[in-house]
Amino acid sequence: MNDDRTPDGEREPDRAEPGGPEKREVGPPAADARLQPSAGDDDASATGPPDAEAPGPDAPPPTRDGTAPAPDTPGNDRMTGRQRLAAGLWPPRLNRNQLIAAALLFVLGLGLAIQVRSTSEDSALRGARQEDLVRILDELDDRTTRLEDEKQRLETQRSELENSSDQAEEARQQREERERQLGILAGTVAAQGPGIEVRISGPADVVEADRLLDAIQELRAAGAEAMQINDVRVVADTYFTNAEGGVNIDGQSVSPPYVFEVIGRPQDLEPALNIPGGVVQSLQGDGASVTITPSDTVVVDALRSAQRPDYAQSPSQ
Repeated sequence: MNDDRTPDGEREPDRAEPGGPEKREVGPPAADARLQPSAGDDDASATGPPDAEAPGPDAPPPTRDGTAPAPDTPGNDRMTGRQRLAAGLWPPRLNRNQLIAAALLFVLGLGLAIQVRSTSEDSALRGARQEDLVRILDELDDRTTRLEDEKQRLETQRSELENSSDQAEEARQQREERERQLGILAGTVAAQGPGIEVRISGPADVVEADRLLDAIQELRAAGAEAMQINDVRVVADTYFTNAEGGVNIDGQSVSPPYVFEVIGRPQDLEPALNIPGGVVQSLQGDGASVTITPSDTVVVDALRSAQRPDYAQSPSQ
């Protein structure tokens, strides 16, 4: 009895009988079958992972680097327009050229501010009328002339002291002249010379102490050397207060009309009072009467008692 036996690896697969189940060969699969992907694998690799979904029409656009933006969640809200503006401005991204331009703009702005300030300080003179400017220039010229004359006089005195044969006598005369001048300024010595007489009358509530003080200040600025009001000498420390029916000058009651006796150059004193918007125009606008009379000889004979200072002393003592 011949047994046809073949090894299991070389046995041919049984052919399926008609109508019966197909028999498959049991054994290791072919090597080339493992290396070739199946049709199902090709479909899966082409379409991507099964969980990936195509982006919808409302999906946000991708960012610049190609990555998809983070989903809108309560913890990662979208930035508002104001937040985007703040993020763009801070921190600042400046380069060297921008810093140089900023420094130049700062210097230019500082120069413009200084120019505007200097222009505003001169606005008072810019808005003045031509007549006022001419008067101001004349006053400045007159003051310059007086100062030059004073300088020349002092230089002459020095020369006389240096060249005089009797220097002691010359010094004594100059000391006496200086004492007389200081006595006129202090009100302890009478004085006379060219000047003006000013007469002011009006209601007590119009011609008050501050109006009289303004007139005194205008006259002093114009070069007045000696003054008195009625019978009261006006000096550097004179003060004015309102009183019933008039004013008090250095504690003395004075009633209207107020008569000013002023020694100085009439060509300077009268225009100083008649300046537009000045004392005379203000008093006349309120109903007071002001009269100015120039004179070649004005006498100021009201005197004040000499007061010895309590603390101030001459260095020669």
